[in-house]
Amino acid sequence: MSDELNELNETGPIDYIVVEFPGSRMNGEGLPLLVDLVDRGIIRILDLTFVRKETDGSVTGLELADLTGDGLLDLAVFDGVSSGLLDEEDLADAAAVLEPGSSAAVLVYENVWAGPLAAALRRSGARLVADGRIPVQAILASLEAAEGKDGR
Repeated sequence: MSDELNELNETGPIDYIVVEFPGSRMNGEGLPLLVDLVDRGIIRILDLTFVRKETDGSVTGLELADLTGDGLLDLAVFDGVSSGLLDEEDLADAAAVLEPGSSAAVLVYENVWAGPLAAALRRSGARLVADGRIPVQAILASLEAAEGKDGR
């Protein structure tokens, strides 16, 4: 097996998230935590880009320099993070779910922690037949509903 195919076989699951910042207000509080996940080898960032949905509904891509102009955010560590997986259509799809006047970070990442497990399962002939994610808001709503039924 070629080195490239072998490396791909060892790759963990790849996910994406779109995080909206209402009113385009970003304070950078989560950035050190994201860097920590990378530093500890838990995830590998493949793409990180930002988009803004204007109040008229038009969409613009944002450069890191656009976000750090106020001196409050230090995004230099993310400069050049692009695998080429995201294209204009992907960014338009991400922007479609944004409220006008908001911005979003679009993050594509590999779950490095799961790579060895995924590779072992593939070698044993296992295959992924379904996956998904339960939004934390849905879990919280479910817990609140359960508490209401229990009278707590």
